[in-house]
Amino acid sequence: MFQFSGFNMMFPETGRTFKASYKCFSVSMLPGNEREDVENGGKIIMPPSALDTLTRLNVEYPMLFKLINNKKGRHSHAGVLEFVADEGKCYLPYWMMDNLLLEEGDILTIESVSLPVAKFSKFQPHSTDFLDITNPKAVLENALRNFACLTTGDVIAIKYNKKVYELCVLETKPGNAVSIIECDMNVEFEAPVGYKETSEQVKENIRDEVPQDHVMEEVVETFKGSGVRLDGKKKKENQLDAPVVKKVLARGVPDYDYKFGLLRFDHLIKAISDRVAENDTNIIETEESFQGQGFSMKKSRK
Repeated sequence: MFQFSGFNMMFPETGRTFKASYKCFSVSMLPGNEREDVENGGKIIMPPSALDTLTRLNVEYPMLFKLINNKKGRHSHAGVLEFVADEGKCYLPYWMMDNLLLEEGDILTIESVSLPVAKFSKFQPHSTDFLDITNPKAVLENALRNFACLTTGDVIAIKYNKKVYELCVLETKPGNAVSIIECDMNVEFEAPVGYKETSEQVKENIRDEVPQDHVMEEVVETFKGSGVRLDGKKKKENQLDAPVVKKVLARGVPDYDYKFGLLRFDHLIKAISDRVAENDTNIIETEESFQGQGFSMKKSRK
């Protein structure tokens, strides 16, 4: 209250904090049709009386709130979607209740806060299935449109192609809680949970099985049966079965240490043609060239 020229003038107080406690429930308990827009985002539903109080307190827009579970000592941040809940109740997405360790009907303290605008955030998927998405950054950007803020340590849930993916918020800048409404934020991804362990096990197994020359060889033997002449005569000595020829087939082994943008050529591995040639020379030496007498089909004219 200020006094000016004998008049008492009332000015609204600004910057006052809204704080109230409600019974919290998941969105599935909200009366009426199913609200997927609430479940797939990071905003809550509050009662109409909260809007009246917030208006009188002249709270800064956009309205952001700190959600506190005093019993478990957990907290998070969220925006508000609507003020249509029953008096004394508020409704939260299920993943948010899971972060706060809340059960249906628990008491939740809601306090208005002002958060800095986000500049950087880092996420870690909880499943390697997230790698199957063609453009994960675009999918995450589209999903975050339903969020108002992010809190370091929270595990958010996004839905894509009828599948729910969980991502842990590893880091946010410039603070542990940031506003992501109308901001230019850089996003990074950490390797999914279990991804490094799986890849290292595969590498160790392959290194044990693959020889040092990084070449897998397979021996293919020719026909082992005996041949018979059509005229019934016995074969001559030079027509006996030739010794079995063994062919070497080389198979390429993937380079599991390959780095994108690097081409490596291993010149220590012999070409297939060189390996087969060594066996062919031995066969050629044992074979004798034709020693018979030749005849001309044309009769010589005398």
